[in-house]
Amino acid sequence: MKKLIATLATLAVALGAALAQDLAAVTELYNAGAESIAINKESALKSFVQALEQAQALGEEGAEIVENCKNIIPNLQLSIAKDLVKASKFDEAVAALQEVEKVAEAYEALDVLDEARTLIPQIKMSKAGNLLNAKDYEGAAAAYKEVLDADPTNGNAALRMGAALNGAGKLEEAKAAFETAAANGQEATAHKQLGNIYLKEAAAALKEKKYAAAVAAAIKVNDYTENSQAWQIAGQASQLGGKNADAIKYFEKYLEAAPTASNAGAIAYTVGALYQQAKNNAKAKEFYSKAASDPKYGAEAKKMLDALK
Repeated sequence: MKKLIATLATLAVALGAALAQDLAAVTELYNAGAESIAINKESALKSFVQALEQAQALGEEGAEIVENCKNIIPNLQLSIAKDLVKASKFDEAVAALQEVEKVAEAYEALDVLDEARTLIPQIKMSKAGNLLNAKDYEGAAAAYKEVLDADPTNGNAALRMGAALNGAGKLEEAKAAFETAAANGQEATAHKQLGNIYLKEAAAALKEKKYAAAVAAAIKVNDYTENSQAWQIAGQASQLGGKNADAIKYFEKYLEAAPTASNAGAIAYTVGALYQQAKNNAKAKEFYSKAASDPKYGAEAKKMLDALK
């Protein structure tokens, strides 16, 4: 019996010595990680992960090191991810932050978890912005779409996606993106961009002698933003398309929007002539009078006024 007690005592001493050796080794790993942080974060992280795993195997003896490692690891991973952002390695940074999310949640590092979740969409926006600035419109549009897939209410992403799609010549998709932006806090800028797209469409249709399309696009411009040029295009397209009543209406809108334009006299003369053709002499005289001081059309306007007395 005495021999058995002696054997157990010896075993206990041996186990205690082994635990002490293991704890010393784990502590050394932990300290190595701490010393490496300023030099090589990746190496430091590896040391802390190994220290954590080995400390967990020690039970109560390694509890303090376990707690310290669980505090350090998520923050260190977050720091590494931020370094990737600084290096413009956006995809790697997002992947790193997704790993941070998992670890921070497991270790109940709630502040780190919140910051990682906040940073991910910001990094995706930065990536998309870099692509847009580099005029990689297809790539930028795809990157902004990824942001919007995660948060459909991100009006800024939708606005920039519209710009990218517009740059890529995908006008219908650009319009849809701008509509989304307008519905999510970016109405003024989005409507301006939509107006610009429709104005270009109106001008192109007029040049191609697609008069009905030119008028439709020009009207659409002013659904989004007041634009005198659009009314001029609508007037010209209507006149060339043989719809003089519409031409008068749109030219009058142009003159209301741009009364001091350099071509105001010419447009007023045109409206006067269209009213005269419609046998509305009173209105014809009204618009000829507006053209009377025009350096190019003034003399002819005065002749028409004299003829209509």
